[in-house]
Amino acid sequence: MSVVAKNAEASHAADAHEGDYLTHSRGFLSWALTLDHKRIGIMYLIGVMTSFLVGGILALMIRAELLTPTQLFLTNKQFNQVFTLHGAIMVFLFIIPSVPAALGNFLVPLMLGAKDVAFPRLNLCSFYLWVVGLIFFIACLLITGLDTGWTFYTPYSTTTEGPVAWATMGAFILGFSSIFTGLNFIVTINTMRPPGMTWFKMPLFLWATYSTAIIQVLATPVLGITLLLLTAERLFQIGIFDPRWNGDPVAFQHFFWFYSHPAVYIMILPAMGIISELMSVHSHKTIFGYTLIAYSSVAIALFGFLVWGHHMFTSGMADVTTIVFSALTFSVSIPSAIKVFNWLATMYKGTVQLTTPMCYALNFLFLFTIGGLTGLFLGALSADRHLHDTYFVVAHFHYVMMGGTLVAFVGGIFHWWPKMVGKMYNELWGQISCLFVFIGFNLTFLPQFVMGTRGMPRRYARYLPEFQDLHIMSSTGAFILGFGLFIALGVLIHSLMRGRKAPRNPWGGATLEWHCSSPPPHYNFASAPTVNEPYDYTPLAYHDEEHGWEYHQPNVRPTPSQSHPVIAKS
Repeated sequence: MSVVAKNAEASHAADAHEGDYLTHSRGFLSWALTLDHKRIGIMYLIGVMTSFLVGGILALMIRAELLTPTQLFLTNKQFNQVFTLHGAIMVFLFIIPSVPAALGNFLVPLMLGAKDVAFPRLNLCSFYLWVVGLIFFIACLLITGLDTGWTFYTPYSTTTEGPVAWATMGAFILGFSSIFTGLNFIVTINTMRPPGMTWFKMPLFLWATYSTAIIQVLATPVLGITLLLLTAERLFQIGIFDPRWNGDPVAFQHFFWFYSHPAVYIMILPAMGIISELMSVHSHKTIFGYTLIAYSSVAIALFGFLVWGHHMFTSGMADVTTIVFSALTFSVSIPSAIKVFNWLATMYKGTVQLTTPMCYALNFLFLFTIGGLTGLFLGALSADRHLHDTYFVVAHFHYVMMGGTLVAFVGGIFHWWPKMVGKMYNELWGQISCLFVFIGFNLTFLPQFVMGTRGMPRRYARYLPEFQDLHIMSSTGAFILGFGLFIALGVLIHSLMRGRKAPRNPWGGATLEWHCSSPPPHYNFASAPTVNEPYDYTPLAYHDEEHGWEYHQPNVRPTPSQSHPVIAKS
């Protein structure tokens, strides 16, 4: 019997014995107190998508206000509060936990062939810490609003009125959630790999998750200590960052960016792991340059700790220091470029199918490349002097974070949605949503590059009339982008009610999560599955009770009666 047939047979036994994780037990408490990594992942997914909805509405309010150079419906103070909460919610409540906490929780044990993460109770604690952090940010929204910007820069954050202490404590608590999640994944991947799964037989998503977890554990405490110091200074007037008490505000920037630039890779590295899976599975071809992609994830994690200073080229650092940071900034593009070129090589001569996940993967490839290339201008000392704190920075950041992390996150949801809920969705409408996202995103942020080069500063509610046409284009694109994302949400919700039953392996993937039922049983696998190559797309088959013999290459489906060596061997 083939390896895949054995895995499927064991999984079928588990299905019959346990039932799937969604119906294993019912009731609010069975979810609220669950230790099942899949349910915790689903709760994270609902939470981060709700946060994204709130942050997205705030973004549309910003773009609506900027349709005209004069006040439309937000005062200057209200505008500051809206863009602050938009940034804080998107960064701390959505982008950082979206892939590692939501998709990572669901997928890591399944990809390892394990029954759960190493510390299930710590996993549930991480989720509730995230919820507590969310409550603190909601309190900021309901009290008086927050107007410091999401970076909490001193000395303004120590002098302004508003619930700064609430926001910083919320971010502090969210940091603990991130640390616990990262620690859990490091231990899980180190100790719970099944026999035969060496480091270089792991799916690349696990490499990306592991590298991300290292950053979470090492960098997040720096942010936590910094925010704690900021809160102490604000409450007790201790001279740390505020020059009124002999503090140094530039020290806050160093501490903050020492965490926050590695945090960029907490956001983008798991997204890159998703794209590695999507490119291989939907091209039906072994990933090109597996070892280089794996090592590049580790390299990005290490480089991320060395380049924080490029956020501070205008803050008064020594010339030699800025030159070193500039050189390191250019160097970090090398491992990212390795991934991009290997993804392109993976598609070359592959059987590329333009499924919804693949459309989002191609979308990511285009948008992330623009984000990476425009970052080179900000890494150059002379160009950054002109572009710093302009809309060029806004556009670059969103091309990397939103065009990268968000687009990959949506593509990953569409890819693993059949596995999560056991239902297929409407492919046509999924592809239409991707088209609207692509058009809307570029219409939103390409004009902002032009505005930035012409000197339009970011975070301003009012602007010169000469920028209005570009702002109208940008705001129009934002509403098109929002419409595309609402279509994507509608497609997923519709599938829950009307979608046809998903097979075990609708895309023909070779990693272990595709060897259990859709949705997975409570304990994932009745016994440890046999490990095979994670990107082997030779036509192996296994028996599926609904679809008969199913192949890793779903476009090749001979019937059981046909003569085939794999079927005969099984």
